[in-house]
Amino acid sequence: MAQPWLSCLLLPALVVSVAANVAPKFLPNMTVVILPEDLPLDAEAFWLVAEDQDNDPLRYGISGSNAHFFNVTANTGQVRLASPLDFETLNTFSITISVTDGYNLVPRTMNVIVEDRNDNTPVFQNTEFSASLDETLPVGSVVFSVLAEDKDSGSAGAVVYSIEKVIPDTGDSKHLFRMLANGSIVLNGSLNYNSKSAFYQLQLRACDSGGEYQGSIVTQCSAPVFLSISVVDQPDLDPQFVREFYSATVSEDAAKGTSVLKVEAVDGDKGINDAMTYSITNSTRPGWFGVGADGVIRVEAPLDREQLLAEDEQVQLQVTASEVHLDIHGQEANVSTWVTLTVADVNDHKPEFYNCSLPCAFTAREACDSFSGYVDEHASPRIPVDGLTMAAYDPDKGSNGTFLLSLGGPDAEAFSVSPARAAGSADLQLLVRVSALVDYERQTEMVVQVVATDSVSQNTSIATVTIHLRDVNDHRPTFPQSLYVLTVPEHSAAGFVVTSSIHATDPDTGEWGRITYSLLPGNGEDLFEVDPVSGTVTVRNGELLDREVQAVYYLTLQATDGGNQSASTTLQVHLLDINDNAPVVSGSYNVFVQEEEGNVSVTIQAHDNDEPGTNNSRLLFSLLPGPYSRNFSLDPDTGLLTNLGPLDREAIDPALGGRLLLTVLVSDCGVPVLSTEVNVTITVEDINDNLPVFNQSSYLFQVPEQRPGALVGVVAAQDADQTEANNRISFSLAGSGANSFVIRGSVLGAGRAEGRIQLPPDLSLDYETQRSFSLTVSAENPDPQGGEATVEVLVAVEDVNDEPPTLDPDSLRGVLLAENGSRHGQVATVVARDVDTKARLEIQLMDTVCTKGGADVGGLCRGWFSLEANGSVYVSRSEAIDYEACDLVTLVVRAWDRATEPGFQAYSSNGSLLITIEDVNDNAPYFLPENKTFVIIPELVMPDQQVASVQARDADSGDNGAILFSILQVDFVSKEGTTVPFQGFFRISTSSEGDVFTGNLELVTSLDSTLQGTYQVTVQAQDRPSVGSPQGAKITLNLFTVDQSYRVRLQFSTPREEVGSNTVEIKQALAQATRTTVYVVNIQDISSVARTRAHSYLDAYFVFSNGSALTLNELSVMIRNDQDALTQLLQLGLVVLGSQESQESDLPNVLTSVIIALGVALVLALVIMTVALMCVRKSYHRKLRATKAAKEARKTAAGVVPSGPAIPGTNIYNTERANPMLDLPTKDLGLEYFSTGNLDDISLNSLDDNSVDLDKKHQEMKARRPPMPPQGPAPEPLSVILSGRPEGIREQQELSFTNAGLDTTDI
Repeated sequence: MAQPWLSCLLLPALVVSVAANVAPKFLPNMTVVILPEDLPLDAEAFWLVAEDQDNDPLRYGISGSNAHFFNVTANTGQVRLASPLDFETLNTFSITISVTDGYNLVPRTMNVIVEDRNDNTPVFQNTEFSASLDETLPVGSVVFSVLAEDKDSGSAGAVVYSIEKVIPDTGDSKHLFRMLANGSIVLNGSLNYNSKSAFYQLQLRACDSGGEYQGSIVTQCSAPVFLSISVVDQPDLDPQFVREFYSATVSEDAAKGTSVLKVEAVDGDKGINDAMTYSITNSTRPGWFGVGADGVIRVEAPLDREQLLAEDEQVQLQVTASEVHLDIHGQEANVSTWVTLTVADVNDHKPEFYNCSLPCAFTAREACDSFSGYVDEHASPRIPVDGLTMAAYDPDKGSNGTFLLSLGGPDAEAFSVSPARAAGSADLQLLVRVSALVDYERQTEMVVQVVATDSVSQNTSIATVTIHLRDVNDHRPTFPQSLYVLTVPEHSAAGFVVTSSIHATDPDTGEWGRITYSLLPGNGEDLFEVDPVSGTVTVRNGELLDREVQAVYYLTLQATDGGNQSASTTLQVHLLDINDNAPVVSGSYNVFVQEEEGNVSVTIQAHDNDEPGTNNSRLLFSLLPGPYSRNFSLDPDTGLLTNLGPLDREAIDPALGGRLLLTVLVSDCGVPVLSTEVNVTITVEDINDNLPVFNQSSYLFQVPEQRPGALVGVVAAQDADQTEANNRISFSLAGSGANSFVIRGSVLGAGRAEGRIQLPPDLSLDYETQRSFSLTVSAENPDPQGGEATVEVLVAVEDVNDEPPTLDPDSLRGVLLAENGSRHGQVATVVARDVDTKARLEIQLMDTVCTKGGADVGGLCRGWFSLEANGSVYVSRSEAIDYEACDLVTLVVRAWDRATEPGFQAYSSNGSLLITIEDVNDNAPYFLPENKTFVIIPELVMPDQQVASVQARDADSGDNGAILFSILQVDFVSKEGTTVPFQGFFRISTSSEGDVFTGNLELVTSLDSTLQGTYQVTVQAQDRPSVGSPQGAKITLNLFTVDQSYRVRLQFSTPREEVGSNTVEIKQALAQATRTTVYVVNIQDISSVARTRAHSYLDAYFVFSNGSALTLNELSVMIRNDQDALTQLLQLGLVVLGSQESQESDLPNVLTSVIIALGVALVLALVIMTVALMCVRKSYHRKLRATKAAKEARKTAAGVVPSGPAIPGTNIYNTERANPMLDLPTKDLGLEYFSTGNLDDISLNSLDDNSVDLDKKHQEMKARRPPMPPQGPAPEPLSVILSGRPEGIREQQELSFTNAGLDTTDI
C-alpha cells in the first residue's frame, strides 16, 4: 500500500510545481576537436555551438590551463588559434568550454587532438663525426654509423640517409662509400694511403619520407653534416728514392773522405716514414767510393780520370736503401738505384807529338820530335806538305787538354800549321803560306819547328820538320789582248785570211818557251782554221758563212809552251751582209668580218733575213689591182690592211658567198730588189641588219564571243636579209589578253611569212568580261640579238546575251526592324546586276524562312514582308511582327534575266536578305508554377540558410528579359488568424540558368520557435529594360512554421554515441512509419538521476509536405500501426516515446516540488484522508480485475498485439477499453459497472510514459532474480501466470508492455 499512498501524497505537489529557466546545452559533437599542428595563427579552429530552449542570447567561453591556445568570440562561438600547436610537445589536451544564457553557466570538457604534420626536419644525434680506417680495411666493412631522429610520425618521421658529396671529389672517391638504410656507412672500394687520398670528408644528409605540411606533401631534410675519415697507413710498400737519377762530378785529385753526393730514400708508406740504412751493393770501380748511414757517398781511394777514358770517365755505383723495420709480410723492404759519378779532369799532362795518323795508340815511348816532307816550289797557298805524318796529343780533358800550335825556325814565314788550336788530339798539316818564298831556285830544303803549348799550364813541346822542294814549270805563254774584233764578208772563199797579226809570248826558255797555236773547240771551229806555228787565222769553209744564219762567231785561240802551260784569247769575228734573201711572208690570211659594223684590220706579217737596218732588209707593201681592191687601203711601211668604208654583204656577188680575194706585194730595197706576193681572203659575214616588215601598219579583226577555236585574222611580213638564218620570220603575241589567243606562222617564200591569229579550241571570249583586246604582233628572226617588228592588232568582241544576273551583296547585308508595328513602308532594296548589254532583270521571292533562336518556327512570318519585281522590300503587316515568335526573317530571293539567249543560264544564285527583329519590352515576367510547400522549423533553421525559392521567365531578351527578384512584404499569420508584419527577417538573391531566373529566399536572422502560424512573403519579379519602364509580376509564398509543441522526444536504452551512429536507420524507420520528413534536433545522454532504463534521448520533428506536423499521440499511433518499423526501432534501442516537457528530467525542479508538497501537507491532511479511503476502494476493484485478467492471460500467446486502434498514452483501446496487453474485451474484466468518469478510465501507472521494452531475456532475468525471503510478500500473480503461457509456434522476438500498476501481489 506504500505506492498508492505516496502517489496520492505527491499529486498536489506536482500540480503546484513551478517551472525554472532551462539551461543551454552544447551540441552532442562538442566533445572532441581535431586540429592540424600547422594551423596558422588567428586561423579559424572550430565553432562552439549550443542550444537554449528559452532562446536566450548565449555567450561562449574557454577556460583551463590550455585555454591560451585559443581565442573565442563570445557572442558567435567562433574559435581562432592564439598560440601555435605542436604535436611533438603536446599531442592532446583538454579545455573547458562553457556557455551561458545569463542565468545558467554550462561547462563541458572538450578534448583537443593535435594532428601531426611534417614540420620537423631529421636531426643527427651526434655532432662530432670522425673515424680512422686502416688502408687495408676490406671492401664491404662498416665504416661508421649515424643516427638521425625525426619527431614527426608516420612517413614524415621515417628517415632516409644519403651521402650528398665526398671530398675530395675525384672519380675514384665518388663511389668509395655507400650508405645503408639504417645509417651505416660501408666501404665500397679499396683504400690506399699513398696513391689515394689520406683524408675523406663525407657530406651526409637525412631526409624524411615526406608528409603533409601546409596543404601539400613536402619532404624535410636535415642540415648537412660532415664525417671526417682519416686513412691510417700500413707498412706495405717498399721505400723509394726521392730522385729517380743520381749523378755527381768529383775531381780526380779529390782527397780521401771527400763528400761526393748524398742519396736519400723515404718510406713508401708516408704515414709511417721508417728510418733508412744505405749500402753500396755493386760498383764498376770497387773500393774507390763508400756510403755512410746518412746516405753520403765519399771518396775512399785515389782517383785517376785517365783510367776511365774507356768508361766515359764515369764510375757506376749501385746504392741500396733498406728500412729499419720489417714490412707487414715480415720481410725487409728495400730499393736500389744506380748512381753515376763523373771523375773530373785535372791538368796534369802536356801535349806530345806522334808520327801517326788518328786514330793512334798514344804511349809515352812513341812520342817523336823530328819529321820530314816534300812540296813543289811556288805551290799555291794552303797546299799541304806531302809525305808528312804528324799528330799531337794531350790526355787531359776540356781546357786542360786544349793546346795551341805555332811555327818557329828559319823558314816559318813560308808555312803555316793546321790546326792552330786543338783539344785532346789532332792530325797536323803544314801548309804553304807564301808561295814566292817556296822557290827551288833559291834553296832546295826548308826547316820549320812546330810548337805545341798547353792553353792552361803553358807547358810546351817542340818538333822539327824538314821540307824538301821539287822543281816545276812555273811560267806560261801570254797574249797582249784578251779580245780581238775581226770582220769577214759572208760566203768568203776558203783560205781567205781573217788575221795574221796575233802572237803570244812565254818568258821561259828552251822547251818551256816553245809555243804552239790552236783553236779550241767551240762556236765556228769548223768554219775557221789557224796555223800552229805562225798563228794566222783563215776561212776554212766559206759556203757555211751565212750572216742570216749567224752574224758573229767567237773563237778561242790557245798558245801552249813545252811544259804544257797554256794561255788563250778570244777572237770576235763579224760577217758582213749581202742582199741574198727575198722577203718572207708569215702565215696565211683569211679574215672574217661582219657586214656594216665590222672593220678589216689585218697586218701583213713579213720579214727579210738580211741585216736589219739596211736596205737589204727594208720592206715595202703594195696592193695589186682587183675587183674589190678599191674598197681597201694598205700601209706601204707597216703592211696594215683596212677597209675604206662599211662592208655590205648584200652588195657582194652572191656567187662569191661573201668572199673577197686581195693580192699584196712585199719587196725589199736592196740591190737587186727582191719581192714576194701573198693572197688575203676577206669573208664578209651576213648579219641580221634588216627587220621584218608587215604588209599593213595595223590590223582590225572582229570575232563573236563564245566561239572556241574561231579564226580571228591573218598578218603577213617579209625580211630583206638574204640568208635563211637571218630572214626566217617567227610571230608572237603580246598585250592585254594575249593569253586568250594563239598565232601560228607559215613560210610563204624566201624572207616571206604569214601568221594566223585564232582562239584556242578550249577557249572562247566573253563580251561581258572584256569587249576588245589590243594585241601586239611581233615578227622577229631567230637571232636573240636581232630586232623585231611589231604591229598593233585590235580584236573587237561581238556581244551575245549569255551571262546570268547576279545579286549585289551590299543590298543583302541585312536589316534591323523593331517588333509590334514600329516601322512601315519600304525597308530594303535588293539590287541585281547583269554584264550583258541587253539584259532585262526582275527580282523574285523564292522563300521566306522564319526562325527563333536559330530554330525553325514554320511559316508564321510569311506575309510580314513583300518583294516587288524591282527589288523593293515592303512591310506588309507591321503589327503582326513579334520578336517573341520569330526573331529572324530570311527572304530567299533571286534575279531573272528575261532576255537571256537560249541555252544559257537566266537565273542568278539564290541570295538571303536577313531581317533581324529587334525586341521591345512588351512582355512582363511570369512565375513558373511549382508544386512545392515550404516548411520552416525555426529551431533548426540557421541564418543565411535557404528556406524557399521561386522561378520566373520573361519572354523578352537581353536586358528586357533580365529578371531581378525583391521582397515587397512579409506578414506572419498566426493560427488564430491574426496578421503581424515582419520586416528584415528574409532576403532574396537572384541567379539564372539559361532563360530561367531563380530567386532564393534566405533567412537573415533567427526566428521565434514558439510562434505558430504561416509567414506570407510577397516576392516581386521585375525586368530591367535599357529603354522604357520595367514590367513586373508578384507572387506570395506561404512558409508554414512548425513550433516547439511538435517536438517529440524518443528515449533509447543505448548510449548517445550509438544512437548517433544509428541515426540514418532510425530516421528511415520513422519515415517509413509516418510518411513524413524527420528533422533531428538533438541527441543527448540522460543524467544518472533521471535515468531508469533509458540512457539517451533524441528530439525530432515529423513534418508532412503540406507543412503540418505530427503530435506525440499521432506519432505513437502511426508507429504502432507499422509492425516492421516498430520492430526495427525496438532493435535499435527505443524504449520510451514522449514530449519534451513531460519527460524533461530536471532534478532541481523535482526537489523544489517536494519541498512545496511537504509545506502544504499539514493543511491538506483532511483532504488526504478522504482521498485515501477512495484509493483503498479503487485498489480493491483493480485487483479484482487483475484476477480476471489472469484467467484469460493463460489463453493468450506471447507476443500477440491487438490490431485495433489504441489510445496513445493509455492502457485501453478507443471503444472496448480492453487491456492492450491481454487483448481482452471489457466485459471479460467486469468493467461495465465502473463509473464513466475519467478517473475510472485512466490508469495511474500504465503506459503514461509510453514505455516499450524489448524483453528478449525475460526468462533469464527471472532466473537470475534472487529468491524471496519467506516473510516477504508473495510473487505478483500476473507475472506468474504470464510466465507460464505457452510459447508461440515460431520463434520470434517477444514483445511485452510492462505495467507496474497491475501489481496483483496483494490478491
